[in-house]
Amino acid sequence: MIPVAAGLAAVLAGAGVAQALVAARFVASFASKPVEHPAERPPVTVLKPLHGDEPLLEAGLESLCLQDYPEWQIVFGVQSEADPAVAVVRRLQARFPKVDIALVVDPALHGVNRKVGNLINMFPAARHNVLVIADSDVHVRPDYLDRLVAALEPADVGLVTTLYAGLPVALTSSSVHNTAAGRPALPSRLGATQITHGFLPGAVLARTIGRQDCLGATMCLRRRDLERIGGFSALADHLADDNVLGRRIAGLGMRVALAQTVPLTTVPEATLKALFRHELRWARTIRALEPAGFAASVLQYPLFWGLLAMLLAGGALWSVGLFLIAWVLRAVAAMGVDAALLPLWSQERGSPASVANDHAALAFSCPVWLLPLRDIFSVAVMLVSYGGRRVDWRGHGLHADTPPPFTRQTNSLRPIKGNKTR
Repeated sequence: MIPVAAGLAAVLAGAGVAQALVAARFVASFASKPVEHPAERPPVTVLKPLHGDEPLLEAGLESLCLQDYPEWQIVFGVQSEADPAVAVVRRLQARFPKVDIALVVDPALHGVNRKVGNLINMFPAARHNVLVIADSDVHVRPDYLDRLVAALEPADVGLVTTLYAGLPVALTSSSVHNTAAGRPALPSRLGATQITHGFLPGAVLARTIGRQDCLGATMCLRRRDLERIGGFSALADHLADDNVLGRRIAGLGMRVALAQTVPLTTVPEATLKALFRHELRWARTIRALEPAGFAASVLQYPLFWGLLAMLLAGGALWSVGLFLIAWVLRAVAAMGVDAALLPLWSQERGSPASVANDHAALAFSCPVWLLPLRDIFSVAVMLVSYGGRRVDWRGHGLHADTPPPFTRQTNSLRPIKGNKTR
């Protein structure tokens, strides 16, 4: 049975490599598409819920203040005046007096999802009809709002989302901008390469075969459509608020579109334990939402399967060769993703070129030597995810749930057979 198992592992390694190469090719196609410009540029409100200070927070928020857009409002929200993020927002208000920046401080809680609760508190301060919900840790180009508005223009589009890449953080950095002041920590590099070279190409591949997932780092929609699906209150009791929002917009008969921009998201984890806990939350959330797809995603880790084949084959020459070939091809796919996406960030307008280039160099620079460890780490996270549904979110314990579908006909929640609604 051992030779059979080794052969099966080898086949799975080959399938994973093939998937990585195909996905990298689709990423290149996405990145090379002609840029779409909006016919109109309506005023936009960006909602940014915040919680505490974090590496490069000010740099990420500053990138939103540097938009090349005629009229936009930024609403930041915290639940306590003592939150360290308040000082960051005050500095931005002083540095960018011409940008419409509002800060909402409200301790009120709404449901189990504190991010959504924060959005509920912030929403009354939103002045415009086009809304953007963006995570606190994203870094964007000056044409970010243009790309979102262009994708939202078609009448059948109800929600716009974006891909995003991982930006590792150097713990020794003394500047809010200079991510290259020190070498990024190993956990940060591992987390960033999973996002950039695992999640991102996988999301593009899923789009190519017809999925329209909402990727929660950025969500853009019209105020009227948010109100039609029940507002932010409809998301407050769900961990995967982005998934629920996407499902509800689809329930209105509208599309979830992908904008032609790729923000960067900070990966601040300084320890493997912190990274594992963060990725375990992702894994358990995805497993609850898409159990079959989650199980099938184990094919995304060909170097794990190559190592397993080599162990089962007792280090036979063919298995060593298989592993090395898989490693090389996996690296080629990752570097292909980097080569496709790097031009989207280089020579960014609106901020010093050195800042943009530092960001791009770190986000789109695959650590080839870490790829086997990355695959092993990912499979370990997958296996542990089957041990329960409890997750940790910023110090609060939550449970990954399976939201029932939203139906356009009844404008209400319809229970899935065998499950109970809340």
